[in-house]
Amino acid sequence: MAIDRRREAAGGGSGRQPPPAEENGSLPPGDAAASAPLGGRAGPGGGAEIQPLPPLHPGGSGPHSSCCSATAAPSLLLLDYDGSVLPFLGGLGGGYQKTLVLLTWIPALFIGFSQFSDSFLLDQPNFWCRGAGKGAELAGATVTGRWGDMGNWTSPPTTPFSTAAWGAAGNRSNNSGTDGGDTPPLPSPPDKGDNVSNCDCHEWDYGIRTGLVQNVVSKWDLVCDNAWKVHIAKFSLLVGLIFGYLITGCIADWVGRRPVLLFSIIFILIFGLTVALSVNVTMFSTLRFFEGFCLAGIILTLYALRIELCPPGKRFMITMVASFVAMAGQFLMPGLAALCRDWQVLQALIICPFLLMLLYWSIFPESLRWLMATQQFESAKKLILHFTQKNCMSPESDIKGVMPELEKELSRRPKKVCIVKVVGTRNLWKNIVVLCVNSLTGYGIHHCFARSMMGHEVKVPLLENFYADYYTMASIALASCLAMCVVVRFLGRRGGLLLFMILTALASLLQLGLLNLIGKYSQHPDSGMSDSVKDKFSIAFSIVGMFASHAVGSLSVFFCAEITPTVIRCGGLGLVLASAGFGMLTAPIIELHNQKGYFLHHIIFACCTLICIICILLLPESRDQNLPENISNGEHYTRQPLLPHKKGEQPLLLTNAELKDYSGLHDVATAGDGLPEGATANGMKSM
Repeated sequence: MAIDRRREAAGGGSGRQPPPAEENGSLPPGDAAASAPLGGRAGPGGGAEIQPLPPLHPGGSGPHSSCCSATAAPSLLLLDYDGSVLPFLGGLGGGYQKTLVLLTWIPALFIGFSQFSDSFLLDQPNFWCRGAGKGAELAGATVTGRWGDMGNWTSPPTTPFSTAAWGAAGNRSNNSGTDGGDTPPLPSPPDKGDNVSNCDCHEWDYGIRTGLVQNVVSKWDLVCDNAWKVHIAKFSLLVGLIFGYLITGCIADWVGRRPVLLFSIIFILIFGLTVALSVNVTMFSTLRFFEGFCLAGIILTLYALRIELCPPGKRFMITMVASFVAMAGQFLMPGLAALCRDWQVLQALIICPFLLMLLYWSIFPESLRWLMATQQFESAKKLILHFTQKNCMSPESDIKGVMPELEKELSRRPKKVCIVKVVGTRNLWKNIVVLCVNSLTGYGIHHCFARSMMGHEVKVPLLENFYADYYTMASIALASCLAMCVVVRFLGRRGGLLLFMILTALASLLQLGLLNLIGKYSQHPDSGMSDSVKDKFSIAFSIVGMFASHAVGSLSVFFCAEITPTVIRCGGLGLVLASAGFGMLTAPIIELHNQKGYFLHHIIFACCTLICIICILLLPESRDQNLPENISNGEHYTRQPLLPHKKGEQPLLLTNAELKDYSGLHDVATAGDGLPEGATANGMKSM
């Protein structure tokens, strides 16, 4: 009976047709019968699952080709975008494709400005009550009147209202001012005793450290009892990004990348410029939410378009170039702030360059890969002709016959898929969940390391300067991206992600465990250890942790873009980027609670790194692999051994010929006759 059921599932019964293909998740008719039994379990005695084999032949001729019907999938030649359509268009060698890639790089600079604007608009300045003394007014005038003197001001004044880069201004009554005794004060600060309980002051003088004369905090006096509003303003942008990733990702998979990109550009211009006209902090926070929502749509669609334009060997480096351009925006932000001097001018200057992207309506086409994957062949034909015209290509270059096959499929109805369909898959949803957890952990623990280095735990005069803080973190991110280029080249996506996650876990565990041990021994006079030794170790572990965790977050996003099928790529990217947003959201949450629960926060993420190390081993390797186009292709991305087996070593996975003799599976031998003898469930057997 079991053999009969398998024969029926394989379509081997006489006069029986294979079941109708699933929308955008089916194999072509010639391979549907082959994958049906192999996708099941090996039997009660086997225990392991044998993954479905990917179609290897782009033709439609085979023993089952006569079973084609109106509901069958289109020709494999059209579904093999990287193997047939992209080479026909000249790959990345075509001049038009190079222009489109360049157009995806340019907005990364504007995105870098927007992403790091909070560091300047919402930075907590040093403040003291106006009229507390002549010296205080003089100090305020010196700081706010001459930006050139900011370079000599390397520490906040020793008042109970001084703030550091990672400190909150809401708990001043508990700060006696003793922490500032080791740093040189500004000229004649207000007397400490007069200001300890003076949060009912009505007018303040501010020492803004970011090169601006006025920012959001100083404009609306968001200090003391109003300091929590600063953190809400930080929430608003991040929460807008999270919702934007989730919603625009689903919309981009349904209506296309180009409409979402263009509408996001239009609305970020509206909301971004309106932010500069805010009349109170409530209006500012609300508009920042919508600005973040639109910014997420731009980031997401450009990332997907960039990936879908590139051949397999160029995807990673082209993505990294965009990351470097965004970092250039991060490095240029201090100079831009010094040039603008006012936060409203800075906000307008950040948003105005998006006006140039309105031209994308006429010069940037829809993703051809997405049109082909969703079977919109009429629009795809027009776009292919547009590509060939722009590249001055001859129709004779169509060696594989893409255009004749496309003509046959013009009558097909489009088939679009939502990300929720991934729930019914067997492997794809697991891969996406693993990458979401990796992204959440990488960006979440990054703040823990940053606070350990920049916060109150480590007293290093250099790191108490805003520009030292800012450029230190930017330099670590730059070094991390450079290291990613080298590591991924040699170890691949999965190996590189595993290496950086191990480094993150080690830095976190050593910082939590070893530093506490050093702290205990430093209390004994004969131990020879001091607090300075602990501080130096903390800085070292924090730098390594920030370096590795940044790479973990970036690689997780890129990895997801490669293994998620084209029909749901933006939805999958949205999930991973939203997870990264949740990780970054922990920073203002901890600051809002005045750093309470910080140690537990670090412990939780340290435990997550250990779980992620195990889960990364379950991921496939996507280096030099074609992008999956539909859900069925995405299921073919299965786990391979981390290290290639040695020459002559017997692989653990059975070949297709060996499967014929496997108990319970010999009845489906005819279903795999069209596959090479060396094929395994995870690819070709290496000899």
